[in-house]
Amino acid sequence: MTAAALPLSSPSAEGVDAAGVDRFLDGLESTAGVEPHGLVLLRHGRVVTQGWWAPYEADRVHLLYSLSKSFTSTAVAFAVQEGLLALDDTVLSHFPELDADVVDPRSRAVRVRDVLAMASGHHAETLGRALEADPADVVRGFLLTPPDAEPGTVFAYNQPCTYAVAAIVQKASGLSLTDYLRPRLFEPLGIDEAWWQRDDSGRQLGFSGLHATTEAVARLGQLWLQRGEWQGEQLLPEAYVTEATRVQVENPQEENADWSQGYGFQFWTARHGYRGDGAFGQFCVVLPEHDVVLALTGQSVDMQAVLDLAWEHLLPALDGPGDPSADEALARRTAGLALPPLDDDAAAAPLVASTWAPSSSSDGPATLTGVELAGEGSSWRLLLREGDEVLTADLALGAWTVTDALAVTAGRRDDALHVDVAFVETPHRLHLVLADGAADVRWETPPLHAATLAALRAPRD
Repeated sequence: MTAAALPLSSPSAEGVDAAGVDRFLDGLESTAGVEPHGLVLLRHGRVVTQGWWAPYEADRVHLLYSLSKSFTSTAVAFAVQEGLLALDDTVLSHFPELDADVVDPRSRAVRVRDVLAMASGHHAETLGRALEADPADVVRGFLLTPPDAEPGTVFAYNQPCTYAVAAIVQKASGLSLTDYLRPRLFEPLGIDEAWWQRDDSGRQLGFSGLHATTEAVARLGQLWLQRGEWQGEQLLPEAYVTEATRVQVENPQEENADWSQGYGFQFWTARHGYRGDGAFGQFCVVLPEHDVVLALTGQSVDMQAVLDLAWEHLLPALDGPGDPSADEALARRTAGLALPPLDDDAAAAPLVASTWAPSSSSDGPATLTGVELAGEGSSWRLLLREGDEVLTADLALGAWTVTDALAVTAGRRDDALHVDVAFVETPHRLHLVLADGAADVRWETPPLHAATLAALRAPRD
């Protein structure tokens, strides 16, 4: 099935000043710790600006990390509507096989609404402790980790909360999250590709691991902005949308301004509107007061800076009115967005086929056992070895080349070959400096889940 395109418009036609959007792009491209990959801006349900920074592309899925949680909350909304669960159910009631094991009264009292609101009563993340308690079953390990306070009273960002409610949906429906959401969410919204990472138990994670396009994120945001309505049909219960997007639990102890405004059901409330977000700059920002959705994917370690830029430049731009000449300039810019490739010193020694072993000082993947450059003339391939497994990608000097889910750029300088490898279905990039038989390897941002380089892609199953 081919998704129907989102309706297109111009910024000025929707009361948006394109010059302000342009300044927002300036900020994204110049701020330390911020690397944009994709952007879709909707106003009044129409795309007023969109663009992808090559080698990232519009139809390429991207790992959303904790933005996955907002899709899980959407699955819960459907499950509540269908009577598969209720917000005041205890988590334990959906796992009666664990009843004899879970004896702590607070653990027994944790409700669905508590885990949705990250208010299980624990004072801190419990994933490590849950896995220690039961390495094979996160739900059992979570329920065997007694809360520090009464459920519903304190906020702590806590992965097993989302994992537990995702497990309830999967158990009650008999389906994976993606199979459950496909006819209810993905197909009605025109989302063609969505792939979700599983753990060893076979469950899809819920709290992370979803791969989807930037546009899919924008479509989800538009559904929530429209309070669950899509093309004249009420898909989500409006009452659930209201509950999910208001403050369920206060969290003033959070350091960053837009993370300390309270938490809903797998959505953050913020200084402006509300949002889902994920590590390294995955955003679904919903601004009901402006009838706007902003979807962003990227590799950004300073996520507060991204929101600060949006409030500084985008919010004033929403007051319009804008002008067509600025629209045209912005359209030309977004058509040519690109991350800079590595510079190449054309006077350096020519490439030769070589092999390198990771140096002892490398701060990269422990699974990487060797790097190889193969080819001749102007045709070269990079080989990343993980034991018997090999990832292979085309390589060119001073440019990006894309091979399957790998994008590679290379340049010669200082008697070394510098190579960047972007795993373009994720936020992550690997830096390699190859010289004298040794490969110095480091991550720009280290992956949070993948055990191998080969796993840094959508888990198409």
